[in-house]
Amino acid sequence: MSTETAIDLQAIVRDAQIHDVLERLDRELVGLRPVKTRIAEIAAFLVVERARKELGMATAAPSLHMCFTGNPGTGKTTVAMRMAEILHRLGYVRKGHVVAVTRDDLVGQYIGHTAPKTKEVLKRAMGGVLFIDEAYYLYRPENERDYGQEAIEILLQIMENQRDDLVVILAGYKERMDTFFQSNPGFKSRIAHHIDFPDYTDTELFEIAERMLHDMHYRLDDDAQAAFRDYIARRKAQPNFANARSIRNALDRARLRQASRVFSSNEAVTREALETLVAADIRASRVFGDTAEKTDR
Repeated sequence: MSTETAIDLQAIVRDAQIHDVLERLDRELVGLRPVKTRIAEIAAFLVVERARKELGMATAAPSLHMCFTGNPGTGKTTVAMRMAEILHRLGYVRKGHVVAVTRDDLVGQYIGHTAPKTKEVLKRAMGGVLFIDEAYYLYRPENERDYGQEAIEILLQIMENQRDDLVVILAGYKERMDTFFQSNPGFKSRIAHHIDFPDYTDTELFEIAERMLHDMHYRLDDDAQAAFRDYIARRKAQPNFANARSIRNALDRARLRQASRVFSSNEAVTREALETLVAADIRASRVFGDTAEKTDR
């Protein structure tokens, strides 16, 4: 009979309530099945690594730095928050918070300014996750006097030496991130997990809209539903489409039109009138005009 010590991996999952985090992620974000699958795989890896550590099998802390690539509005920040929660619950980071920054938060405007800015951000992020959006803007080879390289060098050092107390997630467009990694192999060698976020389909975008409206206590009537499906198809064909972000912007403007319409009626209004968006609230958008707009309208 074997006397080997056994560890119940599912007990670790239950104690850390990992399934709760994954289920919440599934509720929060429509679609993104490949992304959710990868997050579940990383969670499983973390559980196994924790079991190996408890049995004295693990040596150095695993590299958990990540890269999220995809277009705007595809849920990268939300996934980063859930990833931080998983890391915290399994004991890989002390706090589990997310500090989200861009180039402007890290890079200074003059000599001696960048290092203090970058170190201050890293100090705030320690024990959690540092999420750097549009990370490729840190590197500007066309400008010899740019201070982004100084921030990169500090980040690389911390990512290597403090990887047991900080997880860095780089995010941005896939093509630009690929170019960034080619120019900065030090970053590429430190990134353990690359996750690509696909664009939402028309059907998924409409479901996202319905979820947003439900949370705001609004609804689309039948004609408005047809109008909004039409809006989605037209808006996706225009420049600067930002997936769920563009959908939220469109709904905010539709709500403004609805409020103006209801207010101008000069009559007592019912609950149904206050919560219902009609086709006219949607089709007043410039998206339905002849000229494609460069921004959400």
